[in-house]
Amino acid sequence: MQVKAARCLRRDKCPDRQFRTGESPVADTNQGAPSLYAAREPIFPRRVSGKFRNLKWILMLVLLGIYYITPWIRWDRGPALPDQAVLVDLAHRRFFFFMIEIWPHEFYFVAGLLIMAGLGLFLFTSALGRVWCGYACPQTVWTDLFILVERWIEGDRNARLRLHRQKRWDLTKLRLRLTKWLAWLLIALATGGAWVFYFTDAPTLLSGLATGTAHPVAYTTIALLTATTFVFGGFAREQICIYACPWPRIQAAMMDEDTLTVGYRDWRGEPRGKHRKAEGAGQLGDCIDCHACVNVCPMGIDIRDGQQLACITCALCIDACDDVMDRVGKPRGLIDYLALSDEASERSGKPPRPIWKHVFRPRVLVYTALWALVGVGLLVALLLRPEIEMTVAPVRNPTFVVLSDGSVRNTYDVRLLNKHGEDRPFRLSLVEGGTLALTLEGAPATTVTVTANQTHLQRVYVTAPQGTAQAQAERTAVTLRVEDMSSGDIATEATVFNGRDN
Repeated sequence: MQVKAARCLRRDKCPDRQFRTGESPVADTNQGAPSLYAAREPIFPRRVSGKFRNLKWILMLVLLGIYYITPWIRWDRGPALPDQAVLVDLAHRRFFFFMIEIWPHEFYFVAGLLIMAGLGLFLFTSALGRVWCGYACPQTVWTDLFILVERWIEGDRNARLRLHRQKRWDLTKLRLRLTKWLAWLLIALATGGAWVFYFTDAPTLLSGLATGTAHPVAYTTIALLTATTFVFGGFAREQICIYACPWPRIQAAMMDEDTLTVGYRDWRGEPRGKHRKAEGAGQLGDCIDCHACVNVCPMGIDIRDGQQLACITCALCIDACDDVMDRVGKPRGLIDYLALSDEASERSGKPPRPIWKHVFRPRVLVYTALWALVGVGLLVALLLRPEIEMTVAPVRNPTFVVLSDGSVRNTYDVRLLNKHGEDRPFRLSLVEGGTLALTLEGAPATTVTVTANQTHLQRVYVTAPQGTAQAQAERTAVTLRVEDMSSGDIATEATVFNGRDN
C-alpha cells in the first residue's frame, strides 16, 4: 500500500516532471510519512572584534554592574525607614528609590514609568531598529555572557562545533561540558539571588540565606530564576527571541523606510563569489561569500537575505564584514546601518542622506514629545505632592443621627498619612464650618499624633445644632482640614453634611 505526501512546488527541490504536473511524490509506508519536525541546530557564534562588539561589552558590564550592585547601595532616610537605596517593600507596600518614596495610592508614578519605557522602546525602534534587543535586553545580555563563558572553556566556533559533533562522550568532552554548565549555574544563581535582594534588606537576607533561616519564598524565587536563566541563556538562546518574545512581531509597526537598521548593500555586493582570479571575476561584487557575517551572528541568520524577524540588530555582522573588507582591500560598509529610503540614491552612486535626517523625522519627534510629556508630568507631580494626605469617607449607615438635644450629627472615617520619618501631631478642623462643630472619637481635643511613615484611621464627628440651616438642609457642602503642627503643611478634603430635610 502506498500513500501520497505533500505536493512538490519548488523546481529546485523536486524532479522537473513533478513540478510541471503538480504530481505528489509517493512515500513508502514501510519508511513512514516525511517528518515535518526539524530539530534545532545549536548556534556557535565565532569571536569577533570591532566597535559594535566593544560597545556590547561595555553595555553588558554596565548593565550587569547596575543589576548586581544596586541592592547593596545604602541611603540614609532616618531611623524609622530602611537604608537600602532601591527597595520594593512589599510588606509595607512601599517603593523606595534613593530620596523618592512611593506609596500604594501613588502607583500612578509606576504606571507612568512603564508608559515611558514603552514609548522609549517605540522611539528607539523607529529611529534605529531593534537596538533594545541587540544591546540591552536581559535575554541578550545574559546570552552574551553565557557565550563568553562557553568560548573561554570550550574554545572558539570551530572547537565548539567539533565538540558538539563528537558523538562519543570521552573524559575531555565530559570535563568541558560539566565545567561550562557549572559556570552557567553559578551565573544563574547570582542572577536569581540578586533579584530577591530588591525586595528586602539585602545584608539581612544574605545572612538568612547563608544560615538557612530565610523565608521559603526567597529560596523558591531564587530557584525559579536560576533555572530560567540557566535554560534561557544557556540552551534556548535565540529561540526565546524568535518564539517567546512578542516584540519581533510588533517592531514592523514601529519601523518605516527611514529607520536606520542593519542591512546588506546587495547592489554593491552582488553577484558574490570567492574566486577573484578566475575568468569573469571583474563582474563580481564586493562580497566574497566568506560567511563571516553568518558565523558571528548569535541568531544564526544570513543578513544578506534581507530583513528578518530573527535579526536583533546587534551589528556583529558589521564588525565581521568590515574586517574582511579591510583584508581584501575593499571599502567598509558592505553591511552597515542603513535606511531603505537611501537604496535608490546609493544604487545610482549618490551618497546617502545624513544620519540626522533619518533620526529627526516626524514619527521619531512625536514619540520623543510624548515621552518627554509623560516624564515632565511625573516630575511635576512628584515635586508638588504634599507631605501629608487625608482621605474622608462618610459613614452611610446611618447617614446621620439626631441627638437627644435635637442636634444632627454626621460620622466620617478620616485616614491621615504621615510621610515624614518622625511622629507628627495633626490638627483637624472645618474650613468655614459656621455653626458646625467637630470632635474626634477617643480624643479630648482636635489634635491626633500620627506615627512616622504610617497611616492613621480616625473617626470624626461633625454636629449641627438644632434649628440651624445645616441641620435642616438635606445636604451641605463642607471641607475638612488637617494641619501638620510641626511643619505647617495643610491638606483639605471636600465632603457633604447630611441634614434632616424637614
